[in-house]
Amino acid sequence: MTKKHILITGAGQRIGYALACHFLAQGHQVTVSYRTPRPQVSELIERGAHCIQADFSTDAGIHAFIQAVDAHNPVFDCLIHNASSWDSEKQSQDFAALFDSMMQIHAKTPYLINMAATRWMNSGDIIHLTDYVAHKGSAKHLAYAASKAALENLTLSFAQQLAPDIKVNSISPALIMFNDGDDDAYREKARKKSILGTVPGEQEVINACDFILASQHMTGQSLKLDGGRHLA
Repeated sequence: MTKKHILITGAGQRIGYALACHFLAQGHQVTVSYRTPRPQVSELIERGAHCIQADFSTDAGIHAFIQAVDAHNPVFDCLIHNASSWDSEKQSQDFAALFDSMMQIHAKTPYLINMAATRWMNSGDIIHLTDYVAHKGSAKHLAYAASKAALENLTLSFAQQLAPDIKVNSISPALIMFNDGDDDAYREKARKKSILGTVPGEQEVINACDFILASQHMTGQSLKLDGGRHLA
C-alpha cells in the first residue's frame, strides 16, 4: 500500500477523529486541525499525528492555520474538510451573525484552504463533508443547510478547476451517529426518517473516504450516505 499524507480539518472528535485514527492505523502520515483541546487530540499526537490548533470562525484564524501548514512545506495526497458547526436559528436570534458563521465555517474555510492547497498538492483527492440537507433544505437549520449547499457547489467548481491532477468529491451524510445527550424518543423519531432506519456510525464515512481514494474515475460527485432518506 502506498503511504499517503492526509490533512483532516476538525479532527478533535467524532467523525474527524475516527478518520484520523483510521489513516494512522493504516500507516499514513496524518495532519489535523482541531479547535478545542480534548483527550482525543492528545491521543492523536501520541500516535504520531501532527495536530494544529485552529479557529476557523474568523478570517485571521483561517489564514493563521494556512500559514502554520505552510511552515512545514508539506506535500499532501488527500485533504478532507470535516470541520463543522451545527448552530441553528433556534439557538440564536442574531440571524445575520448565524448566517455569516455558517458560511464562514462550511464554505469560506474550505474555499481558502483549497486555494492554498494548490501549493501543497501535486495530485490526489479533496473531499468535502457536506450534509443531506444541502439537497433538501431544512426548516430548522436554514443557514446551516445553505452553507452546506454552498460547499456542495464548491465541489463542482474545484473539480473543474483542479482536474485532471486532483479529484474533488463530497460525502453527503444523514444521521451517521447520535450525540450522547440524544434521548430515546429523539433517536426513534430520527431513525424513522430513512427507509433503512440505520445509524451506521463513523465507519460509514471512513468506508466512503476509502472508496473515493481508491477511485480513479470519479470527480465532482456527491456520495449520499442517507439510508434512503430521500425515499422515505
